[in-house]
Amino acid sequence: MFRFASPEYFYLLALIPLFIVGYALAVRARRRRLARFGNPETLRQLMPDVSPLRVRNKFILLVVAVGLVVVALARPQFGSKLREVRRTGIELMLAVDVSNSMLAEDFEPNRLERTKFAITRLIDQLKQDQVGLIVFAGDAYVQLPITSDYATARNFVNNVSTDMVSRQGTAMGAAIELASNSFSSGSEGSRVLILISDGENHDDDPVAAAKAAAERGIKIYTIGIGTPEGAPIRLDNDFIKDEQGNIVVSKLDEATLEQVALATGGGYIRSTKQSIGLDEIIARVNENEKKDMVSKVFDDFSEQYQYPLGLAILLLLLNSGMLDRKNRILARFNVFGRNRKAGPGEA
Repeated sequence: MFRFASPEYFYLLALIPLFIVGYALAVRARRRRLARFGNPETLRQLMPDVSPLRVRNKFILLVVAVGLVVVALARPQFGSKLREVRRTGIELMLAVDVSNSMLAEDFEPNRLERTKFAITRLIDQLKQDQVGLIVFAGDAYVQLPITSDYATARNFVNNVSTDMVSRQGTAMGAAIELASNSFSSGSEGSRVLILISDGENHDDDPVAAAKAAAERGIKIYTIGIGTPEGAPIRLDNDFIKDEQGNIVVSKLDEATLEQVALATGGGYIRSTKQSIGLDEIIARVNENEKKDMVSKVFDDFSEQYQYPLGLAILLLLLNSGMLDRKNRILARFNVFGRNRKAGPGEA
């Protein structure tokens, strides 16, 4: 496996465009200064040893060398073998409803934003667990496969929006089936799915999907976000209306969410404005669901930085040895026969 141990150094590559702009400005300024002394073609004949091509080549060597130094600083590494890692934790898949009804404002600022905030807080509390993310509306998609990279998980959660799934609806069954196929092979006995939805507009049979998930050892906990009284849905600064022109009010539908949780021996929680319910579920999961898991990771990484660093040093040596003017000794060798005088007998 190949990786960079310190990828943050790649930000230094942003300096290269600045070098190029500075070089272009310097060349332009030099041409303007020379133009003050006379015709550029005449000056070129008066200074036959000057070589703009060499100046450009020296700059290219410098830029490539800087890029290679940055690569070396990022520490490229190769993993030479796999080893088994044992840990105590769970594989946690979060399935989040991103249908338009999640924009209802009975939770401030709306249901979806409150859900994202709660999930981010949850990720900050994880230690040896792995987490994944599924978004669903009329269809379901894996947004983030199971991972222990919590920083990446937070970024994916922050980018969740109702624009991710074009088809409207609430395909809970599809989300459960997709989650069931997303757990790793070494996580038997520690698979947990938390499904967060307002429960409206079922497009399939989520209870049947939950029963199938239970047969694979998956516990499903459901969270109902919203209020029974409901709230209008604001979309593009206007409220969604039905065909008769009435404002649509999205209400929490708890019945299906409760049945889904019951089918797997999990649990259902109704969100409140004080707590979405994730903390309560994780407390229960930590008490009952954590198991010893085995995963394989690459180990014994060998450093490879010396190769780009060595090449960078070689290019810098070439750069320092290359003169800005033409080499008079090499110029004597007319390799391509240009401007060669005619010999005896030649026309």
